[in-house]
Amino acid sequence: MADNTLAHRAQNATRTEAMHLPPTAAPTNHGKTVAAWFTTYAVVISFTIAGLGVLFAVVWLAWVGAALVVASLIIGKMLQVAGHGQGGEKTRARQARTGGH
Repeated sequence: MADNTLAHRAQNATRTEAMHLPPTAAPTNHGKTVAAWFTTYAVVISFTIAGLGVLFAVVWLAWVGAALVVASLIIGKMLQVAGHGQGGEKTRARQARTGGH
C-alpha cells in the first residue's frame, strides 16, 4: 500500500506539468469595448422590461421585452462585426489614442 501521509507527501514532491502560455498577450481592454458595453446594458434593460411585463401580467410588455433582448443581441453582434468589439480595428484605434486602455 502506498504511503499517502502528509509527511511523505512533504518529503517527496510531486512532478508538475509545464505551463503552455499563449503565443501573444491578451488584449489590454479586458472586454471593455463599445459592443460589449452596449450589449450588456441593452440586454439588462430589455430583461427588466420583460420582467416587469411578467410581474404585472402585461403580456404585450413581456413580449416587447423579449423582442428587445433579441434585437440587443443582434445589434451587439453588428457592432462587433463593424470593428467595435474585442480586437476590432476601431477598438485598436481607440486603444492607440488612449494609451492602451
